[in-house]
Amino acid sequence: MAGGQVRVWRPDWPCPVVSVLHQQRHGGSDPTFRLEESGRVWLGRRTPVGTATLAIDPLRHGEVRAEAWGEGADWALEHVPALLGAHDDWSGFEPRHPVLHEIRRRYAHVRLGRSGLVMEALVPAIIEQKVTGQEAFAGFRRLVHRYGERAPGPGVERRLWVQPTPEALRTVPSWEWLRMHIDPARSRTVVTVARVADSLERTIALSHEEADRRLRTLPGVGVWTSAEVRQKAFGDPDAVSFGDYHVAKDVGWALTGTPFDDAEMEAFLEPWRPQRGRVPHLLAVARLHRPRHGARMAPRTHLPVKR
Repeated sequence: MAGGQVRVWRPDWPCPVVSVLHQQRHGGSDPTFRLEESGRVWLGRRTPVGTATLAIDPLRHGEVRAEAWGEGADWALEHVPALLGAHDDWSGFEPRHPVLHEIRRRYAHVRLGRSGLVMEALVPAIIEQKVTGQEAFAGFRRLVHRYGERAPGPGVERRLWVQPTPEALRTVPSWEWLRMHIDPARSRTVVTVARVADSLERTIALSHEEADRRLRTLPGVGVWTSAEVRQKAFGDPDAVSFGDYHVAKDVGWALTGTPFDDAEMEAFLEPWRPQRGRVPHLLAVARLHRPRHGARMAPRTHLPVKR
């Protein structure tokens, strides 16, 4: 395997590489994400200057080693610190609750990374709207396999993929979306955002508030989808996934013993503004969620099954 371009970066904190990068993963079978037993993470990326395969090793001797291949290699390496949380500032966050104090003590080095790639976060977020995780991740995987491309360099042998181009998304026939179990409401939204992909990528330079406003002007992109995108692409500490099937219930259960609805969670999180998103993020890092013993949302059965 020919060597790629290499960057060695020394963060000023003990960066938990794998846990930060997990924020960018879309389910255990995400074809754009591979995790080796050694802790090395492989990412297939579509950067503004071309595709890239990016491999990042866990922190050793205070250094993170990253290697990249493809036309987008320089861009991918340049953005490694941001992807691993170098620009995330916790200084104004006060835990205010004994559970959060304990989590913050145990996971003192957790950060929010930011990918800097809006479409990379937006397309899977749209596919994940209002369906089970199983259905969402399967739909995303099918879309990438059918319309994406192999990641360059060693990405091929590692079965690593890159998401489809906006041009490819705009040309997917309606019946193919159904074959991928992606219903017309979601597929229309994906096609809509693909038509304005360039302008959406430019929102990365805007404030989080303005980016949220612009994202939510798009038909089919609401509060939940905008928050999911801002968490991953922007590293927005105030982004909360209101409307999620689990988040409000889990926040309430973990911090009060009683599951919340969205309105109760919004009121409860208000003292943490403009860093409200750190609360559910900390609970997720600590894997604090209500027991999953009750009825679960079932996958829908009205879409055609590939034979």
